[in-house]
Amino acid sequence: MALSFTDLPSLYAHDFDTVIDVRSPAEYAEDHLPGAINLPVLDNDERAEIGTIYVQKSPFLARKLGAALVFRNAANHIEHSLSHHEGGWKPLVYCWRGGQRSGSFTWMLQQIGWRAEVVDGGYRTYRRLVNRFLYDDPLPHRLVALDGYTGTAKTDLLTHLNSRGVQVLDLEGLANHRGSLLGEMPGGQPSQKAFESALAAALCGFDSTRPVVVEAESSKIGTLILPPSLWAALRAAPRIQISASIEARTDYLVGAYDDILSDAERLRDRLSPLRAHRGHEVVDGWLSLIEAGDKQTLTRALMEQHYDPSYAKSRRACLADVVARVEASALDTAGLNAMATRVQKILDQL
Repeated sequence: MALSFTDLPSLYAHDFDTVIDVRSPAEYAEDHLPGAINLPVLDNDERAEIGTIYVQKSPFLARKLGAALVFRNAANHIEHSLSHHEGGWKPLVYCWRGGQRSGSFTWMLQQIGWRAEVVDGGYRTYRRLVNRFLYDDPLPHRLVALDGYTGTAKTDLLTHLNSRGVQVLDLEGLANHRGSLLGEMPGGQPSQKAFESALAAALCGFDSTRPVVVEAESSKIGTLILPPSLWAALRAAPRIQISASIEARTDYLVGAYDDILSDAERLRDRLSPLRAHRGHEVVDGWLSLIEAGDKQTLTRALMEQHYDPSYAKSRRACLADVVARVEASALDTAGLNAMATRVQKILDQL
């Protein structure tokens, strides 16, 4: 009998040794339960072929061919990927809707003697639970946002706080993006669904009686959209304002953004469209600094002429309270440790 889960925390709190996603690699790549391994019983081409046969020829023929492929691929997984497991191994299996793919694979595992179970409704059930958690229900966490101009090392400060046991939600890390015009990271961003899965898993792992520190963001990080419950909580979250001198911020950003500052063509592509917002004279000045290879002056100019005005405008529209201000004397390791200590004391008083 398939296992039913009524809410997302209960699904994440399962006591199974391994979660197995038997969908195709393409389905798995788009999104999957956090921590699940992919043992497809139909690969991408096989799944497409079975679907075509089902629609264009015969459902019976599709099921017959599909069964042969499923059992053949499942046998290969058992012989190789799963051969090291002992008799007490307990896997949880799911496919798209908890149907034939996961049912057949789970049956085979049970016949061996493994304590396998299948998720009722499969991945579709999981996505409904994620959607309800992030789109329908109010977030059960108390967020505190680190706010401040670009270059105040807020992301690194989150890392220092996390190492001290503070509950931290690193949105830019989960989105694989630095949250700005020049914020692209190697590997690209996950899908929206995968981002939401990572968000939901992180939030479900927090103690709701303790604050969760997060960097103040806009409603989008790169191409990814913050789900409604999180965005509402973030907009209302009290702010800890982080500040640093323009010199310290420039030095920090030159190091943090060295990958893109060293890529002149990519820089030109990203900055040229800003002519409509900042004017031809300003953008031409940036392009001249790119040609000269002057990373330091370019970085400072971008902050003073683009990032800082954009931040000031967004801050005027924010109604959340600033509960404390932290001035960074430096943005090196010692300076970040000092800021982390101050932020911890502030959190203890909230």
